[in-house]
Amino acid sequence: MLSDDTEHTLFVAQSLLGHPDDAGAFQRRLAWHLRWWLASLPAGIGKATAQACLKLWSGIPPARSGVFSAGNGAAMRSAILGGYFYDRPEMIQLYAAASTRLTHTDPRAEIGARAIANVAAWAVGDEHKERPDFDSIVSKLVELAPDDGEWNKWIKCALEAYREGVSVPDFAVSLGLENGVTGYIYRTVPVAIYAWVRHYGDFRATLEKALDCGGDADTVGAIAGALAGATVGADKIPDVWIRGIIDWPRSTTLLRRVAGRLAEQRAAGMPLGEVSYFWPAVLPRNLLFLLVVLFHGFRRLTPPY
Repeated sequence: MLSDDTEHTLFVAQSLLGHPDDAGAFQRRLAWHLRWWLASLPAGIGKATAQACLKLWSGIPPARSGVFSAGNGAAMRSAILGGYFYDRPEMIQLYAAASTRLTHTDPRAEIGARAIANVAAWAVGDEHKERPDFDSIVSKLVELAPDDGEWNKWIKCALEAYREGVSVPDFAVSLGLENGVTGYIYRTVPVAIYAWVRHYGDFRATLEKALDCGGDADTVGAIAGALAGATVGADKIPDVWIRGIIDWPRSTTLLRRVAGRLAEQRAAGMPLGEVSYFWPAVLPRNLLFLLVVLFHGFRRLTPPY
């Protein structure tokens, strides 16, 4: 089944289909997607995102609904913005800010979201698909927040680890993540970017090594997978993984239709509108998802462990 990370990326994609040239209208449309997402009782939701959605339902406008948090929510849905606007850096900045501030107002959240969007843009725009000059990428990432000592520290740690050939899990440990990747964006984003560059061009290895770090595995996996997918293309995603997804109504067929329409929209240079699907089925689907999560949780408490 799809995680909340994929659902958020879908919401961003749908909002782009309606408003590819107006970041404000895009933010307002994304806000409605998040309102109804909360109303459908998702099994997994971050604290900041939940608070922001409640503020939206209470009538607070999207421009002021965010809460002060540096959680992962903004980064997990920003790669597609970089992919869509890969040749328009000013639009990446506008849309990443609009998406982030809807739920997170901490400047660190926006830096992390912009970092992922910019790396995705580089991956999509690289015609030769050669292993990147990581020194150059790190320099660009530092430029996102040149005065932020913490951000610069962790990004430069990634460069040092890359030069030394450190594994992805060991790099995570060097960041103090012995017990897994946390929900703090300044830890998740460096780990995801490091997995992408360490196993550049290998979707399976990128995702597996990111997941090996543990912790907030669905989010770090979603971000690393988005960057790897932007690099290698959909055809290089292991087919057995895709066939294993049986979700509905937000199915792999829907995701492909949305992606295809986004590509058509870029070529047409005009909004094509969102892709419709049978949304009333989302609530019963989410209740089933919750039962699945609870079953797995209780199953782990009983032998054999």
